[in-house]
Amino acid sequence: MTDDQQLPERSRIVRQHLADAGVTARVHELPDSTRTAVEAAAALGCELGAIASSLLFVADGEPVLVMTSGRHRVDTDVLADELAATSVEMATAKQVRAVTGQAIGGVAPVGHPAPVRTVVDRALSAYDTVWAAAGTPHTVVPLTVEQLTAVTGGRLVRVAAHDDAAS
Repeated sequence: MTDDQQLPERSRIVRQHLADAGVTARVHELPDSTRTAVEAAAALGCELGAIASSLLFVADGEPVLVMTSGRHRVDTDVLADELAATSVEMATAKQVRAVTGQAIGGVAPVGHPAPVRTVVDRALSAYDTVWAAAGTPHTVVPLTVEQLTAVTGGRLVRVAAHDDAAS
């Protein structure tokens, strides 16, 4: 873990966005990559489901950031139903960088050049603390689901066909 002033620039931007929203969560820089949910859970010593993976999709031509639990994969048919969209597909790496200003594996829920429509996997509600990327593949930030939905303006939705979270 590192001092906030030594954080990468993208992570400092994320931290500032959180602070501006009234969230005082500390961004942690880890020596090992947290590019995947499995890597992040191993590095943090937490359950895979407590990793809030940031995945960018394109729904009817518009970007949508999906904060999903690391314990399952997003089902685009389920997501399309939740978004009332006719077409949902995974964004390309180029689209991710253009929309978020961050690279795949480090996309934070905030800190983007412009606000991104966001939905939050309701399965994350099973955890007191969830860990989201903080702008790089080596930085993470702990949040509650309430903080995550508040800072993103997101709403809780079902993103997997077999979601065992409470309705």
